[in-house]
Amino acid sequence: MAEPVDPVDPGSLRVSDADRHRVAEALREAAGEGRLDIDELEERLELAYAAKTYADLVPITLDLPGVRPTEQLPEHLTAPRPDRAPSRRTPAGARSSYDTSVGIMGECKRVGEWDIGEHHHAFSMMGSVVLDLREARFPAGEVQIDASAIMGSVEVIVDETTDVRLDGVGIMGSYQEGRARVAPEIDSASPRIRLRGIALMGSVEVKRRGPRKRLLGR
Repeated sequence: MAEPVDPVDPGSLRVSDADRHRVAEALREAAGEGRLDIDELEERLELAYAAKTYADLVPITLDLPGVRPTEQLPEHLTAPRPDRAPSRRTPAGARSSYDTSVGIMGECKRVGEWDIGEHHHAFSMMGSVVLDLREARFPAGEVQIDASAIMGSVEVIVDETTDVRLDGVGIMGSYQEGRARVAPEIDSASPRIRLRGIALMGSVEVKRRGPRKRLLGR
């Protein structure tokens, strides 16, 4: 007789980008209604975009009315679960890793040696975000960056070997690659980043500079 299989905890299931975006929109609405202040909004947006499972998302909106990460979650997941709470700590000696960068009426910088995943979210509103990728460690292949600015700026700094593709739109703003300070040296081995999003009365700009020290995913 086959042994019974333990049921899967829905809270351990991986979330999708749509789940993260739904929670992020709910947080922005809550801030607009005065339920969250700017600091709380920025902190919760960072946690939302960094969430890996449904259990990571639940505590972020637990104290907000009418919003849950998914309608399919069972009731026992609507209570705080300390063992599932998102952790913002980085083990001693470990390289920093970020899935999201948010600047709301302030500045967010990612510089030096850090890990960028296959999908990164950058958002600024009346603030600025700087992503310096020259010493960042890339995963193999392509990085997708959702970069948007509302009356703010997102600046992405790359070296001469990075292949950049822009799919963004400027609305009373600019979404562009600026004048390069170093000549591009793109070949089949070059890492590639794709930027998509909008710049509404703001700017999203790629700046090509040298030198480089990037560690390709290893």
